[in-house]
Amino acid sequence: MRFDPRTHRRMQQAGVAAALLFGAGTAFAQSDAMVYEAAIAEAARLCPGHSKERTTPGVRAVPVGALRVLAQRSYTLCPDRRLDAATPAVWYGAAGVFAWNPDAKGAAKLIAAKIDAMTRKEEFPAQTLVWKADGSPATGVTVPMFERRPRPAGGSY
Repeated sequence: MRFDPRTHRRMQQAGVAAALLFGAGTAFAQSDAMVYEAAIAEAARLCPGHSKERTTPGVRAVPVGALRVLAQRSYTLCPDRRLDAATPAVWYGAAGVFAWNPDAKGAAKLIAAKIDAMTRKEEFPAQTLVWKADGSPATGVTVPMFERRPRPAGGSY
């Protein structure tokens, strides 16, 4: 059997590529619990209305697969008590933030359903979308602008 250096080199490259792909998949795999905790930690970092008591139920209502998509896109979930009970769920497209009123009955379930639908379609429009409590789109309504949590004095994100 004759040794061909080109074939040997291709086999080495294929082996290295396979090892890198396998290693990348296992290195970044997170358990479901870790995905939920990461989403809550991101909310703590960005959301002015965050508290563990307000954020956790809304984040936990979202399917973990949808949370993974949001994390890949650096999108965040934020509780916002400023939102009216009649329009308790908002997508701030420019900011990449889903917000819900944690005090409005059914708002966490509503935002979870909207997130699930949008992540399945991979459609995240740049404009702000607002939903009524019944899940229908709200048009011509005014909602508070999303504002990030201020940075700590002398700190960075």
